[in-house]
Amino acid sequence: MKKYILFDHDGVLVDTEFWYYKAGERALADIGLTLDMDQYLREMSQGLGTWAQARAAGIDEQTISRQRQVRNDYYQECLRTESIEIEGVVEALAELSKHVRMAIVTTAKRADFELIHEKRQIKQFMDFVVVREDYELAKPHPDPYLIGLRRFGATKGETLVVEDSSRGLKSAVAAGIDCAVVHNDFTKSNDFAQAAYRIETLAELKDIILK
Repeated sequence: MKKYILFDHDGVLVDTEFWYYKAGERALADIGLTLDMDQYLREMSQGLGTWAQARAAGIDEQTISRQRQVRNDYYQECLRTESIEIEGVVEALAELSKHVRMAIVTTAKRADFELIHEKRQIKQFMDFVVVREDYELAKPHPDPYLIGLRRFGATKGETLVVEDSSRGLKSAVAAGIDCAVVHNDFTKSNDFAQAAYRIETLAELKDIILK
């Protein structure tokens, strides 16, 4: 039986990934570039993001730095105004909390994370949260999930990671932790061949951890 769950955040607990893409798309449009979604998804799985396409188009680093802040502002605007709930998440966490200890390991920046959770009930079920400022090497490197293991004092075998992207899956696999991939329309084209489990909703996790 698994005793600990390390949750990815964006796309697993809140439906934010599309809006992060849209914020980047808008920031690049401001300087006359189009952010290709298929290429964006491919590059995200490799640990790259919005600015890879900008660099390929010859945009200088000073402009990229300026537009990154513009993107961040656009994204926070989306977080305040768009619907990002995933149906059934709070109910699933409430049930899981009877059986396991849980935490969040995310590439989200602390400011974005705190904005998202100002009025939500998700954090109450978590022992701790690991955000982007808490580690040097981001997913797909194993570091974020290894930090999660250490904070719990858990072994790899008694822990389960829950992800929705190949980037996150690679991070979990590199850390040596079983990973359950939950369906997300935005990342459904990713390669999930290394997943230990594939699920449609978080409600299915109970059956996995009680095996």
